[in-house]
Order: sequence, then C-alpha cells, then structure tokens
Amino acid sequence: MKILSLLSSLSTFLVLLLLNPSLQTLAKDQQKSELSTLIKIKSFLDPDGETLTSWSPNATTYCGGSFEGVACNEMGQVMNISLQGKGLSGQIPPEIGQLKNLSGLYLHFNGLHGEIPKQIAELTQLADLYLNVNNLSGQIPPEIEKMANLQVLQLCYNQLSGSLPAQFGSLKKLSVLALQYNQLTGAIPAALGNLETLQRLDLSFNRLFGSIPTKLADAPILQVLDVRNNTLSGNVPLVLKKLDDGFQYANNTDLCGSGFADLKVCNSSFGPENTNKPEPFGTQSKGATPKAIPQSADVTGQSKSKSTNAGLAAILGAVLTVMLLTGGIFTFIWYRRRKQRIGTAFESSDSRISTDQFQAKEIVSRRSASPLISLEYSNGWDPMSKSHTGSGILKEILESYMFNVDDVESATRFFSDSNLLGKSSFSATYRGILRDGSVVAIKRIAKTSCISDETDFLKGLKILISLKHENLLRLRGFCCSNGRGECFLIYDYVAKGNLLRYLDVKGKTGNGNVLDWSTRFSIIKGIAKGIEYLHETKGKRPALVHQNISAEKVLIDQHYKPLLSGSGLHKLLADDIIFSTLKASAAMGYLAPEYTTTGRFTDKSDIYAFGTLVFQIVSGKTRIGSSIRQGAEVCKFDDFVDANLDGKFTESEAVLLGKIALICTHEHPNSRPTIATVVQELNNVGSAH
Repeated sequence: MKILSLLSSLSTFLVLLLLNPSLQTLAKDQQKSELSTLIKIKSFLDPDGETLTSWSPNATTYCGGSFEGVACNEMGQVMNISLQGKGLSGQIPPEIGQLKNLSGLYLHFNGLHGEIPKQIAELTQLADLYLNVNNLSGQIPPEIEKMANLQVLQLCYNQLSGSLPAQFGSLKKLSVLALQYNQLTGAIPAALGNLETLQRLDLSFNRLFGSIPTKLADAPILQVLDVRNNTLSGNVPLVLKKLDDGFQYANNTDLCGSGFADLKVCNSSFGPENTNKPEPFGTQSKGATPKAIPQSADVTGQSKSKSTNAGLAAILGAVLTVMLLTGGIFTFIWYRRRKQRIGTAFESSDSRISTDQFQAKEIVSRRSASPLISLEYSNGWDPMSKSHTGSGILKEILESYMFNVDDVESATRFFSDSNLLGKSSFSATYRGILRDGSVVAIKRIAKTSCISDETDFLKGLKILISLKHENLLRLRGFCCSNGRGECFLIYDYVAKGNLLRYLDVKGKTGNGNVLDWSTRFSIIKGIAKGIEYLHETKGKRPALVHQNISAEKVLIDQHYKPLLSGSGLHKLLADDIIFSTLKASAAMGYLAPEYTTTGRFTDKSDIYAFGTLVFQIVSGKTRIGSSIRQGAEVCKFDDFVDANLDGKFTESEAVLLGKIALICTHEHPNSRPTIATVVQELNNVGSAH
C-alpha cells in the first residue's frame, strides 16, 4: 500500500511537471544549448564539412535520426554519439564535455589527431569511451578519474605518450582498459589492482618499464593481462600464474621469475629479498605472504532485501514516467537497441559486405552494450547447454559435430608440446590422432577470446559447419569445455603446411619447395574458387567475408590443392581478438587501404588480399615491392616472375595473372573486380589449353 501511495503521488508530480510551462521552456532552452554544442563539435571533428552534412545549425531537432550518429534519450537529450569509421580528420573539442547525459562516445576508426581534452572527464555518465585506431597524441588526462560510470576505455592504436595515470585506480566500474600500441612510458600503476570489476587490461606494445605490480592480482575477476613488448623488468609475481594463458608477457627481456616456463630464474638483484623499492617498482614487503585472489563478490540476499521496497518503487516510478512520455518511448527503445548493435552490425545496403547484418537481425538481446569488446562472461558460460541448443534441427546439427574433452585430450596426448603446430595471440594448434586413426589439427581457444554471448557463438558455429567446398579447410567437429574454459575446433590435418613454406625459397624447381608454374596457376585458381564460394549467398547462408586472407591461411594438401583456412572464424571470436591480427596483416600487405578509414571488411577487402597473394605466388616472394608491380604493369617477366622457375612458365598466363594482381590491389575498392569475374577469367585461360 505504501508503494501504491508513493506511485500515486509520483504520478501527480509528473503530470504537474509536464504541464508546467516554465519547465517546458527550460527543456527547450536545454535542447537549443545542446544543438549549439553539437554544431561546435562538428566544426572540430569534421573541419572540412564533408562528412557530417546532416548536422545543420538550422535543424529543428537533432534526435530521431536527424543528426547522423546521434541518439537521444526519452527527454530529448543527447545520449549516444556513434561516428566510428566515418573518415573524420579533425580533433576532439573541449565542448564534448558539455553533453552531460552522454553514455556512449564512439569515435574509433577515424583519423582524429591532437590531444584528448581534459574536459572529456566532465562526461560523468559515460559508460563507453572508444577513441581507438586514430592518430591521437599527448598524454592521457588524469582527470578521467572523475568518470565514475566508465566501464570500457579503448585508447589503443594511437600515438599517446606519457605515463599511465594512477588515477585509473578510481574507476570502480571499469571492466576493460585497452591501451596497446601507443608510446606510453613509465611504470604500471599498482592502483589498477583496486579495480574490482576489471576483466581485461591490455598494455602491450608500449614503452613501459619497472616491475609488474603484485597488487594487480588483487583485481578479483581479471581474466586477461597483456604486457607484451615493453621494457619491463624484475620478478614476475607468481600469483599471476592463476590467469593461465590470459597472462601474456613475451618480449620483456629483463623479466624473470619461477613458475613460468619461458622466464629465467631471478638472481639476487631481482629476487624476493629486493624489497627497497615501493610498488610498482619493487615486490611486496619481505616476509609478507601473497594475498589470496578473491573470487567474484557475491551479492547476499540480506543486502537485496534491504533495498527491495525502494528498488521496486524506483522501477515502477520509472515505468510510469515512460508511460507519461509516450511520445518519446519508441524513439528511446529504438536507439537503445541501436546502441547495443553499434560496431557489430555496420549499416550498409550491400548484402555482400558482411554477415553482420544478417546476424544482427536475429539478435534478441546482448549482454553488453559495448560495441567492439564484450567480456562479461559468467562463470557458467556454456554455449552447448540445452537452454541454447534447444531440441530442434540446430541441436541435431551441432550434436553430429560434437567431440568430448576426452577425445581432444587423448588425440593430442594431453596437449603435448611435441604435438604443438603453432601459437598465435589467441590460440594454439595441435596435431592429433582421433580414435579412428585419422590425423587432425585441433585449434585450442580460450573462452576469453570467444564471443561472450552464447547464442551468437552458436550462430557463428552453425556458419562454420555450413561451409563445405573443395578449396576450404573442412571443419570435422568442435568441443566446448565449460570446466576448462576453452573451446576446440577440429580440422583435417594438412601435411604440406601453408603457402608461406613455398615463398622466399632459394633453389630450382624439383627441390620440393619451389612450385612449378602449373601448380602455381592451379593454386591461384583454387583460392579464387574458395573465395567465390564464401562471397556467394548459399541457401539461407548469407555471403561471407573472410577478413583475414593471407599466405599463412592457405594450406597445401598432398595433391597441392589449396585449402583456405580460417573461413568464418571471426564469427566465433571477440572483436578485439580479430583486431589484434591487423598489424600483421598490414605489415604483410594484405590489408586494403580503405580499412584504415572505414574500419570495415568487405568483399572488396578480400579481393585486395587475394591480389596480394597472386603477386606472392607468381613472384615467389612474401614482400611485394614497387619493382614487382612495375614489372607486372609492363610485362617485364624478369621483375615479377619467380627466377627459380628458370623461364619455365606460360607467358600468356603470366600476363593474365599480373593484370589480375594489379586490378585486385587497386587503391579504390570500386575499381576491383568481383571474385566471380576473376574465376571466369582464370577458367577461360584454362579452357584454352
């Protein structure tokens, strides 16, 4: 009864509020002020006025889709700015701090430069801040400590310098802190260990020095700590071993420690007895025992009961408020859903761009509103549970491909190092022998590298299972172990390795690794057919963009038939894991130039990578310089055909492949052909013989 009485009083108050002319005038004044602020922000972000053309100072409203990338709450206040991959080339203005109700700011994958203004810290309601993959410089403003609601902070792939602010330790709701690939110096603040919600901390590829603070282990739900490629030194706290593969520390030559197989044992200068330096430079005090790392904090029933009445009243009051504001509710819901999809479903009218559109239409809800990274894994993360697989056709399909953990462990001899084929930043691949005697390759992936939403993970798995083509590596099965916190993908084993093995070879044809001309032509044709299969819509399966075509992903079977691996794998992996591979792709020349400004993979970006592969196969080289391109342009065979062939190649085919490589790697994506056109050209040559 007390609650009903409270709601009655609240509804009366809200009605008076809505009918009060002075308050309505105040709301209009606020919207006018926000409009002025947005126009000022536009002048900084888009100084040439070529991108944000819908942001007009004469607009009557900036909500309802009037301003591109702007979403409003039910009160008509700016709630979300989503301008990722728009080619913005300006700076972030101090005026950004005037949008007090902003909860999400997404400016990643642009060309923004200059410093991060300290006024950004005035966005105290902000939960997601994405400024990654820009050209931002200067120091990280320590004022960020005032952003009490910040959950995800993405500043990676910039040119930020200076030290890490110790004030980060005040961000009590922070779950993801991504600062990799910058120019940060100084020590790792021990205060980061105070963050009870921190799940992922990536400080890799910077210039940090000093020791790894023992206090970092105090972060109770930390899953990933990546400090690779810095200049860290000293004793690695043994307690961090709890993170298993989530703790990555390679290429810090002065680190030492016991309990870590690939680290040298500390000498006296680095040992536990060296306690003179305070954290983060030194280890814990002498004689002190390491603190036990607490598990995720439980919310007790007692604390819940104390707030039940007040919480219920607040919820019902909020519902009543929304009911009274019926004019704004549909806009609010629409934009909240849009916010949840930002970054996972790039809007495009071209159905060939990505399967993300198809996937997004099927999403009912997501566990996180963070667009590029979702790490809220529950302890019971189990995509194979009955609640997700159900009992229909999906369950039958999945069960026919399921392996159990015993099968996987037995096949690899419990993941023996002698069976290790290779490792990457997110997985390890082992050779295995199944009980039926067949040889397989088993990719071992930690759940922290996978999509956290079980439903989305299953959809991705269904796509992988559906891919069946003679030039695609076949998925034999999979296994997801909730207990191990890992998933395993079982593929056919391909004995002759990947295409890299046949590049940069010194010798002549016949030595095993120097491919003859007909084999090279056949491999190129096979790769093209595999890509064509992916790019075509097959039944209910939408067109699929590979996203990571490279010589490493082309496997060669015993008959020298190419098998494209990794197809559809991005549908299982968290986006930040996918992005971590971009540096390698860019360094090898596979990344299409437009990606740096759009942040999107399309069928045209796959074509660009294919064109690079053609150059590599014809020339026999991994690095494609200007001389090779110029040789293809003027048909100077000595410059772009592998000298190891000793002149034994078909000139007409070489001319065609040179033209295909050039047009596929054209700077402008619209000038590149479709893969179907390429396959037709290759078939025409083949039929002429």
